[in-house]
Amino acid sequence: MRLMLAVDGGNSKTDVAVVSERGEVLGTGRSGAFVPQRDGVAAALDVVAAALATLPVWVPRGGFDHVSACLAGADLPVEEEALAGEFAARGLGADVVVRNDTFAVLRAGASAPWGVAVVCGAGINAVGVSPTGAVARFPALGRLSGDWGGGEGLGEEALWHAVRAEDGRGAPTALAGLVAAHFGAATVEEVVLGLHLGRIGEGRLHELSPGVLAAARDGDAVAGALVERQAEEVAVLAEVCLRRLGLLGTPAEVVLGGGLLTSGDPLMTRLVEELCGRRAPLARLVVADLPPIAGAALLGLEHLGAGEAALARLRSRYRGDATG
Repeated sequence: MRLMLAVDGGNSKTDVAVVSERGEVLGTGRSGAFVPQRDGVAAALDVVAAALATLPVWVPRGGFDHVSACLAGADLPVEEEALAGEFAARGLGADVVVRNDTFAVLRAGASAPWGVAVVCGAGINAVGVSPTGAVARFPALGRLSGDWGGGEGLGEEALWHAVRAEDGRGAPTALAGLVAAHFGAATVEEVVLGLHLGRIGEGRLHELSPGVLAAARDGDAVAGALVERQAEEVAVLAEVCLRRLGLLGTPAEVVLGGGLLTSGDPLMTRLVEELCGRRAPLARLVVADLPPIAGAALLGLEHLGAGEAALARLRSRYRGDATG
């Protein structure tokens, strides 16, 4: 019986699963963040190796029959090729398909192998796949490639407004108190200096996003404007993917992923629904009830030509566990 290795490498954790072609999950493992753009390809694959080391099954001699890896940082074809080459070089299998992690979210949430996914977690990204297999995607390199938002972006914006509120250049906002309190500082300026001098890691700014959502719910105008802009970005990404694929006039699923969209925040949810309804009225918004690792495994099973019974068996194993 053929065996497949599924990998979901994210900015916060890396999940792996060994799955038979019948859709049976034979073992799962987890390790740390998969960040090849920061740590390099080899170090990122060490994270996968650490997850594999926790499995109750051995890597088959000669590698797996297929590796389906959906990975953060695999934003460009050259990056996908480099990561696939490293999987093969480590003997994990010769048949390796590397995709961006948004593809896992799409397959985990969509009822068919096509649709659109918008992911708003630490960053923001989207992907679309048409019924014919055509793909619409973005470089997703942050502000460099025109992106706005995600937890890190929202945190940066909150800090910017908080600084200006404190020193008088901007409108008063509860974000000033939020930023100072979150980092245990007396002032926002103290936080800025901590970031500048390296006492506070810039990667922690995403921690502010839940507070921004809460401030917006409480009626803070500045925070509310940020949340509305974030919802608008989500709607724009969905619309553009659908339009590129010629699906704006067709009922299609738009899967929402990432903490900012799956937290159930009522204001964010309402705004996304309203704005997507205006831009893509035929789209149906879906929040996946399967975790991304299940999406990577479903893609792998389909690559192996597994039947619907195998896909259903895998879905049943992960159903209701959207966080993994």
